[in-house]
Order: sequence, then structure tokens, then C-alpha cells
Amino acid sequence: MNCKRPNKNLYLASPRGFCAGVERAISIVEKAIQMYGKPIYVKHEIVHNKHVVERLSNLGAVFVENIQEVPNGSKIIFSAHGVAQKVKKDAVIKELNIFDATCPLVTKVHLEAKKLYKNGYHILLIGHSGHPEIEGTKGQVPSKYISLIENIDQAREISPPSIKLAWLSQTTLSVDDTKEIVNILKSRFPKILSPGKDDICYATSNRQQAVKEIAPNVDLMLIVGSENSSNSKRLVEVSEKAGCKNSFLISDVSQINWEKINLFKNIGLSSGASAPENLIEEIRLEFSERFDTHEIQEETIQENVYFKLPKELV
Repeated sequence: MNCKRPNKNLYLASPRGFCAGVERAISIVEKAIQMYGKPIYVKHEIVHNKHVVERLSNLGAVFVENIQEVPNGSKIIFSAHGVAQKVKKDAVIKELNIFDATCPLVTKVHLEAKKLYKNGYHILLIGHSGHPEIEGTKGQVPSKYISLIENIDQAREISPPSIKLAWLSQTTLSVDDTKEIVNILKSRFPKILSPGKDDICYATSNRQQAVKEIAPNVDLMLIVGSENSSNSKRLVEVSEKAGCKNSFLISDVSQINWEKINLFKNIGLSSGASAPENLIEEIRLEFSERFDTHEIQEETIQENVYFKLPKELV
């Protein structure tokens, strides 16, 4: 008996996956191991994706949360999220050979924070408590000169200790949510200073916009990324707000609920900026084996950003 396979429309968001900062950070770990051998220590996960971390661990990277775990005189890489000034000072004390994989767009925020502090501003930092990028940015200035704002309610209630105010933000937030918080701050503090350029990184903005464009056309959205990936989680939220209530974060093809997929014809697929493209390819292959799949991909946003490696690794 001829058993006809179900039809599925698979909408592929573009751009998706690795951004220039993530590609640079991963390349730094790979080059360091290639040039200096293993082990190479890395402060925190180089990027927030378990598949990337496992692969680099197998090559010889050793991921640590505390700089004190690293033997004196060793080689250490700071993750793409950046680190506080104290971490850098501790690394110098331990005579560690440092390779800094901090995303240049995060470094920009760090430099802004230090400049604002030097010029007497109190900084209102928009972001998620405990995220390594936020911890790194907070650690650029004395703690009493920076206050964290995580949501709209806090933006409405905060009473900063200074009339000279500026705001900065985590680079991986929801563009829309951040705009809402900033509007509240501007209405409450009309003289608050804004960064010269929006802190939300180009890749975060582009991936959110790509998901927004396909979300109204699909019944279910799959976002590939790890649970601790802030930008991947924001893509799920963006998708839901754009009209696709069935939006899910999955780490790889093994986490797909195929019973739920069977209920719908139009499926969206994207990935966070720290998710490798091979995870998307595995999902596309599985769809093609299970269904008669029609792939739909419109590349309305082009990315051609590239960040140089440290000169020691070139």
C-alpha cells in the first residue's frame, strides 16, 4: 500500500546561528590549542552552547568558573561574555597568559561604562541578574555607581542616588523589551544620557527581526539554543509576541516533540547566535525524512561582520 507522507512547510529564519563574536571566540580557543597545546583554560563557557563546549572540551579546553582554579603561569581565555576588572587583576597576579575572547560589542559597553563612571555618571544597566555579561559589565566600575534594571516594574520604581544618569544594556536582550524600559527611564529622567549607539548587538537585532517576519506565517516555532543562552531565550519570547504561541527552545533534534509537529503544517526554524549551523542541518534532514517538506527561506538581512583574532594567534 502506498503510504503518502504528510506535507510540511518549513520556514527557515535568516540570518540565524553564529554571529561574528561567537565565531571569533571559538576560533580563539581552537587556535590557542593548536598553537600551544592542551590544556587551555577558559573562564566560563566560551559561548552558551553545550555542543560547542563539549567539542572544545574534547580538543583540550578546560572550562572554569573561578580564576583560582587555574594553575599559575597557565594560559587562559576570557569568554565572549567578558569579565570584571577584578578577574583580569587576579589573572595578572597568577601570571596567567591571557587571550581575551570578549566580543568587541561587549567590550564597547565596558568602555562606555568606564567612561561614564569617570565623568561622574550613575549607570542604569538593563539586563538579567547573574548573566556573565552583566557581571562583567557591572565589574568595570565600583558597585555603588551602577544599578541593575531587569524589567519594566523595576524601571518604574528605581530611585537612583544621582541626578546625573546614563543607561547601558546587555547586548543580547529583546529589542522591544529594552525599548520599553528605556522609554520609561526617559520619561522619568528626561536628562538621562543614552549610549552613542544602541547596545543591543547587530546579530541579536537581526535574528529577532528574522523571527518576527516568519512568526505570523507559522503554527509552531523551533528555536535551537541552550537553556543558558540569553539571546536564544529572547528569540522564543519574540516569536510568541509576534503571533506564534507554540514557540519552543530546543538544544538539538533529539528534543523535538514530533507528536506536536504532526499537528501543524507550517513550522518555523531558527537558532540563537551561539548555536552551530550543523544543529539546524540535522533538523532539516530529519524533517525531509519524515515529511514531504517545502523549505521557505527569504534572506532579507545580509550580514558581513567580521572581528579580527588577537595578534598573538594570527
